[in-house]
Amino acid sequence: MSEATLTETSIPQQRLVVTEIPGPRSREIHERRRAVVPPGVHSVLPVYVERAHDSIVVDVDGNHLIDVCGGIGVTTIGHTDEAVVAAAAEQLGKVTHTLFTMTPYEPYVRVAEYLAQHVPGSTPEQPYKTLLMNSGAEAVENGVKIARKHTGRPGVAVLEHAYHGRTMLTSSMNHKAAPYALGYGPRAGNIYKAPNSYPLHDGLSGAEAAARTIAYLEKVAGAEDLACLVVEPIQGEGGFIVPADGYLPALADWCRENGIVFIADEVQAGMARTGTVFSIEQFGVEPDIVLSAKGIAGGLPLAGITGRAEIMDKSQPGGLGGTFGGNPVSCAAAVAVFERIDSEGLLAEAKRIETVFGGGLRELQGKHPAIGEVRGKGAMLAIELVQPGTVEPNAELVSQVIAYAAERGVILLSSGVSNQAIRFLPSLKMTDELIADVLSVLDEALTAHA
Repeated sequence: MSEATLTETSIPQQRLVVTEIPGPRSREIHERRRAVVPPGVHSVLPVYVERAHDSIVVDVDGNHLIDVCGGIGVTTIGHTDEAVVAAAAEQLGKVTHTLFTMTPYEPYVRVAEYLAQHVPGSTPEQPYKTLLMNSGAEAVENGVKIARKHTGRPGVAVLEHAYHGRTMLTSSMNHKAAPYALGYGPRAGNIYKAPNSYPLHDGLSGAEAAARTIAYLEKVAGAEDLACLVVEPIQGEGGFIVPADGYLPALADWCRENGIVFIADEVQAGMARTGTVFSIEQFGVEPDIVLSAKGIAGGLPLAGITGRAEIMDKSQPGGLGGTFGGNPVSCAAAVAVFERIDSEGLLAEAKRIETVFGGGLRELQGKHPAIGEVRGKGAMLAIELVQPGTVEPNAELVSQVIAYAAERGVILLSSGVSNQAIRFLPSLKMTDELIADVLSVLDEALTAHA
């Protein structure tokens, strides 16, 4: 399918509400779903999507909704991007699967080459290599596995407010037990959860917060027992928390001094989301391993574990891989995503969104005392809602604002361990006009529930 054909059938980038939300057809499908899908597979907004393009999703009732979540950070370059669809369709007509560890194919190698070129710290003298898997949780699992193999140590350090996935290991690494681990035990051992940097609440400088984290880990875990420290440069489910300046470099230095593998979990923040290919670049850190997923393949399942060659090469042949890891169709889509990032200047678009959307959010903060903080980088932004005059979380207001926006055709999502924040993960193609529309609905919602 040509780009011209796809463009001709694209969806107007405007909000349009023609029924109540959810509409009658969505409600009908939802009743069918309840009979065959368990409630543990929860949907935040039971609106059933029929098609989507760029920043607009169209439900089965014909409502055009502004998607400010992007599949929780997956459709970074927009829904049904023409180049991604064309690349995936072409690959579908060639090879859909052989298993890379049986009979390999070039698209896997091309993805690995791109990641090696863009990971901070990668040079010809210090190369990085990549294992491809399917999901963010698999990336985390394999990152830990590789770090343990390299160091011969068992311990895994993570930070408070972290989220790393829903598998046994990753749900054990999360800060919150409910709903990800509660009742699903036993949980994995040798995991140590240290205090992180949360400037709004702890008031610490980066150096002070790092000293607290390090002191905790040295006392509770013992540096010589730790294989790795897994860090989200900007925490996702934890509330889009941006650490204080100097925090991450101090942790990375401590890891190097103690032979601990520093792993940057870029599953949500990576792949051009924050204005650089990887968010860790903005903190002046060269990680030992970088984990990527979500936005890497434009909506198709793919994840990468990219690490220093001396670390990645410790695993024996056959020790790494998986049946669908690095599927050729997903890899072809990922190559198209990389080319889009470069050819369309999408890093600059992320910075535009930070200026326009972030600036608009700060204007709302001046108007609404319930907005305790506006934070984030690029197209990864959040507002933390508080009880006015305090920093106490206001989860009830978060729920009210999200519900108000949904009824008016704007898809929002909460985050934070107390659901105290609203996160914004717009497509890098979201227009200034759509951003203004979202800000207008937010303003109405905050006014209505003040």
